[in-house]
Amino acid sequence: MFQDAPPPAPARLSEIVVTGARLPAAASEAAFSVIRLDERDLGAEQRLDEALSQAPAVSLFRRTSSLSANPTTQGISLRAIAPSGAGRTLVTLDGVPLNDPFGGWVIWSQVPTGSLSGLDIVRGAGAGPYGAGALTGVIQLRERDAGWTVDGSLAEHGGARLSGSGALQVGPARIVASGLYETSDGYVPVRGANQGAADTPLDLEVRSASLRADLPVGEAVLALRASAFEEDRGSGLQGARATASGNALSATAALQPRADRMGWRLQAWRRESDLANTSVAVAADRASTTPANDQFETPATGWGVNAAARWVGVSGIGRTELEVGADARFANGETREMFRYMGGAFTRDRIAGGETAVAGLYADGSINIGSWLAAGGLRVDRWENASGRRFERDRTTGLPTLDETDPDRSGEVVSARLGIRRDLGGGHALRAAGYSGFRPATLNELHRPFRVGNDLTEANAALEPERVKGVEAGWSWTGDRASLTATAFRTRIEDAIVNVTIGSGPATFPRAGFVPAGGVLRQRRNAGTIEATGLELDGRFSLGDLGFRAALSGTDARVDGGGAAPQLTGLRPAQAPIWSATAGLDWQATDRLALAADLRWESRRFEDDLNSRVLEAGATVDLRADWALSPDATIWLAGSNLLDEDLEVSETGAGVAGFGPPRTFAVGVRVSR
Repeated sequence: MFQDAPPPAPARLSEIVVTGARLPAAASEAAFSVIRLDERDLGAEQRLDEALSQAPAVSLFRRTSSLSANPTTQGISLRAIAPSGAGRTLVTLDGVPLNDPFGGWVIWSQVPTGSLSGLDIVRGAGAGPYGAGALTGVIQLRERDAGWTVDGSLAEHGGARLSGSGALQVGPARIVASGLYETSDGYVPVRGANQGAADTPLDLEVRSASLRADLPVGEAVLALRASAFEEDRGSGLQGARATASGNALSATAALQPRADRMGWRLQAWRRESDLANTSVAVAADRASTTPANDQFETPATGWGVNAAARWVGVSGIGRTELEVGADARFANGETREMFRYMGGAFTRDRIAGGETAVAGLYADGSINIGSWLAAGGLRVDRWENASGRRFERDRTTGLPTLDETDPDRSGEVVSARLGIRRDLGGGHALRAAGYSGFRPATLNELHRPFRVGNDLTEANAALEPERVKGVEAGWSWTGDRASLTATAFRTRIEDAIVNVTIGSGPATFPRAGFVPAGGVLRQRRNAGTIEATGLELDGRFSLGDLGFRAALSGTDARVDGGGAAPQLTGLRPAQAPIWSATAGLDWQATDRLALAADLRWESRRFEDDLNSRVLEAGATVDLRADWALSPDATIWLAGSNLLDEDLEVSETGAGVAGFGPPRTFAVGVRVSR
């Protein structure tokens, strides 16, 4: 069951144990808002983003999961301050960023839930050791080091899935491997009278695999890891599809710290990705579509290095911990596409892209004296956008119609965090924290225009990094059978990157071209500030074989568009609900039978920046039954959206709503050891 993470104990290693090359969780994390999911929490869900949704206000840009979400909407954000397709949360796997080097989103299928031993969700700005991108927090994934699991299932709507992960000791080395294959015929998101011949299923085919070798090097561990993934999915409209693919390599060496020696980590990684995305214009009667854009390639490469040194000290006064380090990340990429469909053919080509870089130095530490824990971190980063270019030409004549070179831009950002925690005895604790952080714009936001249906969004190479400042206070209580946590926070995002509506169709606009009737033109802009005040409540209770869990999040976020976007002042950010809640019941009914029920509810949210398209409140109920065939094997039956609720996930300018998955049953077998 997820819970606030307790302060980690000092690391003591009496012998060399080959595990993943990672440093232990820092003691400083206990002063901040941390939710921990273990292997049991993750194993009940087939997709990682769905497992993360056990914590309220952890969501993708839209209400859909990676089962049906376009790759460009799989960015993740915390606390519902201002969800974004690029995501405002840094996601790492044993220290390596998983965010796409071009768009910032995360392709969740590249990390099957069975391949993880657990994860930590650090809410609030990262600062300290986390750096750029951790605007609303960090999700730290830990790959498994032992055991194995295989899970195969069949589901309605043509669904089939097979995943496996395991660790094997080979002499002094440990080999860890995982793999996933999934396919689905999908469902049609538009239903009822609005559905037309142009509406098609959100079909899906996914492949991913990874291989890691852990090698002892003296008392240290060297981990070499390689992974690859590929997705092919329908976009719900005739002629519209998306494919995403990529691979990653990393090398990590680490030595665990202890009182008599310094610990350290050295890491280098490289990630390649590609995206193909076709979009269409939809006829008013939804009987047909017309090609609008063919983004046939988006090659991007990201790479980075980081280093950290950690000291742990224990004295008569208390326990101290200090980590200093440096990191750097680089990315380059471009979109290659055809657009302006006329006379049965595309008439224009476009190439747009550039390079980004960010590098920083940090120090992060804590001191634990009796019942008090004080923690803090400081970062200094430099960011740079370079080599930006947008080139468009006529496909018939070959002559350029637009040729722009963007000026190189750079800057420095100082960010910090400070937290304090007091254990009051009897399981009670209080804590308070303040933090700042930043997120540079992605290559996607800087250079790639895109289209969804009849809505167009323009890029903006002049975007400044988003910056955040926040404070929070929390209380927690842990007993033998129950625990409760409560956190109140206030956050301010400055220079928030927002898709701002600047026109509506039918009309022709400079650069963007023609916008059909019912469509709008938006541009990514630094649209003033977003201020959010929120409250988070988490609780659990167990009685014998019965366990109950519940969580509630309330976030009132408002935009002040200032002079950049005055029309947004007083409105809520797009896709940001005020309330979200989860509840679950687990019952070990017999030695063999385990039952689980989960409820997820969310208040209304808005599809657009002007709050003109309303996505009504909705709830889903999921049930699952597991029957133990043996100590290692289980057969399971699951029903998602059991009440078959029509949960709105999108709405067009013409008022046509798209919905999440209908009621779906699945059956599977899981073997673990």
